[in-house]
Amino acid sequence: MKSIHAALALCSALLPLASAQAACPTDLEAAAMAAAIVARQTVPQPAGELSMADGQCGRDKVVRYLAQAYGETVGYKAGLTNPAVQKRFKYDAPLRGTLFKSMLAIDGAELPAAFGARPVFEADLLVEVANPAALADAQTPLAALRALRSYAPFIELPDLMVEDPSTLGGPMLAMVNVGARAGVVGKAIPVKPTQALADAFASMTVTLTDGSGAVLDSGPGGATLGNPLNAAIWLARDLAAAGTPLKRGDLLSLGSFTRLLPPKPGLAVKATYQGLPGNPGVSVRFR
Repeated sequence: MKSIHAALALCSALLPLASAQAACPTDLEAAAMAAAIVARQTVPQPAGELSMADGQCGRDKVVRYLAQAYGETVGYKAGLTNPAVQKRFKYDAPLRGTLFKSMLAIDGAELPAAFGARPVFEADLLVEVANPAALADAQTPLAALRALRSYAPFIELPDLMVEDPSTLGGPMLAMVNVGARAGVVGKAIPVKPTQALADAFASMTVTLTDGSGAVLDSGPGGATLGNPLNAAIWLARDLAAAGTPLKRGDLLSLGSFTRLLPPKPGLAVKATYQGLPGNPGVSVRFR
């Protein structure tokens, strides 16, 4: 497998993928995509219709190259778990991406507004896996909660990555690792596996505010697959079906509760989870 460093040198010379019919990218094409992602450059979209099978095949290749640059895998993200986001990307099922440890910053981080080629931010939620097998077998949000160690407020900082994000559909979104770029993690809260807490994940209101306290957007917990804990179950089952089951300690990003919003220099953003114990929050500032 060619090094991502060699691909970085080749990337600028490569033309957009130009096969008459889109397909799973070759190793060289996948390396070029990964190189563009690492360099925060837009990723060329294949010509022709791209199937989800090709998008997922490409994702698996691209992620292997990304690991050469980003290092340790820390967990996974569920994308397209919100109907509004599904509508935007014209695909009505969740997608899986990989998270790397180097992508995560702590609460209060100051980051560049241009953190990606096509940067956006959203309110999300992160959970830590305690019992992978039990999570994959879970039939209810409460059963999922029993398989988790902790949860944390999370502002995800995805990157839509292509020249014209309005053309980005599900298969291409899968291929670019569901836009995984960065995220800011709040304080981890130990799980108390009660029905009341499981219900609170669905009934909570997640709100994004700016530095003055003005509301940027908000959404209910139940907008994410009815209960965001269902996204954790989905990820566990999807990974098990792919032959790469979760490990104890893996972190899972469960999807968006709000619209995808553009960052701007000087903007401070806070996500608050009203209805979870203590109404926890997490914040980021863009420079």
